[in-house]
Amino acid sequence: MRRLCHVAGVADPARAYRSSLRDLLGPAAQRPLVAAPPSPSAVSDDHTPAEFSLAMPGSGPPSVRVLADPGCTASGLAAGGRVGREALERLARRWGFSTGPLRRIEDLFFPAAPEGTFALWCAMELRQREGPGFKAYVDPAAQGPGRSAQVVEEALARLGYGRAWPALRRHAAARFPDADRFAFFAVDLGFWTAPRVKVYVAHHGFGSDEVRRFASLLPDGAPQQVADFCRVVGGTDRFDRHPLVSCFSFTADDPHAPGGYALHVPVRDYAPDDRVARDRAMAVILRLGIAPGFLDRALAAMTSRRLSDGVGLISYLSLTQEGRRQPRVTAYLSPEAYQVGRPRHAS
Repeated sequence: MRRLCHVAGVADPARAYRSSLRDLLGPAAQRPLVAAPPSPSAVSDDHTPAEFSLAMPGSGPPSVRVLADPGCTASGLAAGGRVGREALERLARRWGFSTGPLRRIEDLFFPAAPEGTFALWCAMELRQREGPGFKAYVDPAAQGPGRSAQVVEEALARLGYGRAWPALRRHAAARFPDADRFAFFAVDLGFWTAPRVKVYVAHHGFGSDEVRRFASLLPDGAPQQVADFCRVVGGTDRFDRHPLVSCFSFTADDPHAPGGYALHVPVRDYAPDDRVARDRAMAVILRLGIAPGFLDRALAAMTSRRLSDGVGLISYLSLTQEGRRQPRVTAYLSPEAYQVGRPRHAS
């Protein structure tokens, strides 16, 4: 994280960011890397309980994000949820922000006997010119996959976005539950100009043409730009391995419709190695007029291995559109603490 912050020009005041990361990781922060992963955490492919990302806007400096699984050493989802909320409250006291939005929906996502794949993930976004932003991610399937739509609907209503639900359900999850799945629900906490509530939908067996239709839900969006990004980054028109993920974000400026749309492409499932993934990322970065040097410096900060020697260092690439703002590309980067994925070169 220190090296990535240097790439983005982000100063760590009195090492507060690194201390906050240790808070998020809890006991796992002291765990030696020669040991096995503390749990089968879904944050990273090799179960590293942390992931980094670099968000590169069309203009201005990039930001660094770190996503962590605070409950990765807990025994079960219920305990993991408690550990995660305790870690988030420590961060709230340290940085002076409220966890009120999460508390308003916690009974939906932290039942006595939770289901799903994770309990609570927390993220910090580190920026050049302002304090850090925090995010909490919870699993819509906590009450079982069959109730995930009802859980998302109720959570949106409690947070003031109930009127956005009908269009989201009809348009963004038209194939639920057979092929569309509510993957994540997220709330912004801390220092944000316009805090967001975000709903993530995973699309199995999707193609770039369907992506264009989904992206049209965003007012003032550019659906064809999203479809082109999907095709270039994925190297295909049909995504039948790991699913594409749509993220619809809502703010108080317009509680009836999404103010932002992001498409997340799991490039590590559709590129033979990280060199190809990097080249595809660079192609869209250059096309969008984004400064190209940040990505290569970030990759060098993450690893000293040759990019062609593995796949998964770049796990996802996303394109975000928010109203009339310039689009931004985000590269999601795995620490590869336990394993480097083998490249898939043709024999």
